[in-house]
Amino acid sequence: MLIPKAGSVGEETLALHLRAHGIPFEREVYLVSGRKWRWDFVVKDLAIEIQGGTWTRGGHSRGVGQARDCAKQNSAVKAGYRPLAYTTEMATSGEAINDILEILLNKL
Repeated sequence: MLIPKAGSVGEETLALHLRAHGIPFEREVYLVSGRKWRWDFVVKDLAIEIQGGTWTRGGHSRGVGQARDCAKQNSAVKAGYRPLAYTTEMATSGEAINDILEILLNKL
């Protein structure tokens, strides 16, 4: 039996916040057929990414990573989703869950 890998600190924090607010979500979701892009979370029509390595010259902070992230976000919009991206710090500070709550409650 395969044991699932633990998510990053930011991912686990957001999952905890979503559960605490009773918000159903899916994790590691492929939204666009034919692409290997996975979204960290999907909440209704929100496609949510927690960007790791933003301060350590990780994949999201380099040119090729940024181009890939743009294509991924644009594909989600074309598929009818609203993409949101957060750093680990934004997730752990509560900014991410506050944004999500605002969007869901105000149906923005």
